[in-house]
Amino acid sequence: MTGKLYLVPTPIGNLEDITLRALRILKEVDLVLAEDTRTSSVLLKHYEIATHMESHHKFNEHKTSQAVCEKIAAGMNVALISDAGSPGISDPGFFLTRACIEAGIEVEALPGATAFVPALTKSGFPTSTFTFHGFLPVKKGRQTKMLEIAECQHTSIVYESPFRLVRTLEQIVQFMGAQRGVAVCRELTKKFEECRRGPAQEVLNWYKNNQPKGEIAIIIAAKDYKWGEDNYEQAEEE
Repeated sequence: MTGKLYLVPTPIGNLEDITLRALRILKEVDLVLAEDTRTSSVLLKHYEIATHMESHHKFNEHKTSQAVCEKIAAGMNVALISDAGSPGISDPGFFLTRACIEAGIEVEALPGATAFVPALTKSGFPTSTFTFHGFLPVKKGRQTKMLEIAECQHTSIVYESPFRLVRTLEQIVQFMGAQRGVAVCRELTKKFEECRRGPAQEVLNWYKNNQPKGEIAIIIAAKDYKWGEDNYEQAEEE
């Protein structure tokens, strides 16, 4: 009997942000594929889950996906998790999912944690239509992507490293203007969670003088979105 592939979201910081269903699946499957077994072992140990783990990350997913499909086709139930959030969203998962679908294997995706949703909803920008861009290109194609976002008529979301945040905000000012609305959300669900909102230049000035830490999501207002300076909220620190 053919097994099944489960795509299981894991907490992006706070270990309480995992569903009861996800915990059950992780206990019941035959194998857990983890982006980094060292990182995921903390979560599994916390919830006393002893399921065997193997690595499945961006450096080996092309080579291992077919072998995993064969295991599932032979009857093994497999759960795929990333270090944090939903598999396939700026994390490994697409290649294995596609391989399973092409092989006629059932894929079940669980709902759960992902960083850009809370960042978007607490940004204060319109949420009815938005584009998620993931991580921006580091070099080739970066300017093209910036120009694309500059002309976007709805809210845009990007992920960024704390080491490149200032550079990215400088480019937002350069390509989109000093008054373009942004919200920089970092350390979501963690002790030092912060969301700093305002015109791009003001937010840039802040982070030039305050070194950012942790995972970051940047929410960028639509090109023609009008939000006066009096309406920008002060940074929230929780």
